[in-house]
Amino acid sequence: MQNYLPACKIVSTHGVRGEMKALPLCDGAAFLSKFKRLFAKADGTGEVRVLGVRAQGNVILLRLEGVADMDAARAQVGRTYYFAKGDARLPKGRYFIDDLLGCRVVDAENGRVYGTLTAVDHPAAQDIYTVTDGEGGTHMLPAVPEFVREIDLEARTITVTPIDGMFNEAVNGDKE
Repeated sequence: MQNYLPACKIVSTHGVRGEMKALPLCDGAAFLSKFKRLFAKADGTGEVRVLGVRAQGNVILLRLEGVADMDAARAQVGRTYYFAKGDARLPKGRYFIDDLLGCRVVDAENGRVYGTLTAVDHPAAQDIYTVTDGEGGTHMLPAVPEFVREIDLEARTITVTPIDGMFNEAVNGDKE
């Protein structure tokens, strides 16, 4: 698990006073606006104070301390900024994808290990977990309370109650 996660990537300047357009690499402007600081490197170095965050369509308009004009903003284009996970406050029942990846997926009734969580996608209303079994086959699991009973990050387990067939055949056809 990482301590610093990508927050946004600067894509262009906005105006002449140092504001920058950034692609959100997190939950968006509302989430990012709660941070008072970001980091220029994924190891937590290069701390910079956040002066302003607002949404504009599918991008974020970002103002950072030390970036006061268009030239300074232009020098930031292409840079990714990171936030410290310790600075984030997630609502109950919400998790960082980075923390979920690698967790064992276990049956709530019989303790059977179905595999390891290897990906989280968000194609619609809820997340879809990709579970990779010991033979390399992948299985899709909707991340809804009907199937996901408990997530224990300390034990690195996700306890599930799947329906019949959910873990019988691999999605990629590797299992017969």
